[in-house]
Amino acid sequence: QVQLVESGGGLVQAGGSLRLSCAASIRAFSRYPMAWFRQAPGKEREFVAYISWSERVTYYTDSVKGRFTISRDNSKNTVYLQMNSLDPEDTAVYFCSAGQPDSSGNYFNVAQVSAYISWGQGTQVTVST
Repeated sequence: QVQLVESGGGLVQAGGSLRLSCAASIRAFSRYPMAWFRQAPGKEREFVAYISWSERVTYYTDSVKGRFTISRDNSKNTVYLQMNSLDPEDTAVYFCSAGQPDSSGNYFNVAQVSAYISWGQGTQVTVST
């Protein structure tokens, strides 16, 4: 059973920064690709960022490229999302997700909600003007 717990959300002014963390209760965490998604009120859940199990591959949705960085610390079973230059359009609940162990894929594949087997409860990020 994979359990994911997000933290680090909050209220921040436009232009500010936040770092989200996702602690995973997973055996062999290093085998799992991880991703962040977000969901704004009235909108569908959308892909934000992905990191492969090997850490060698990362993907980002266009709107966050150059502002957000996904990383992982396999010794701590944790994945991070560093968010800089935040904009009110980034306001959403952010979800951490785990993919199938040892799997990989191209951007189209890893950006799909259906590619992930476990989800956290989410953490709210609110960016004020």
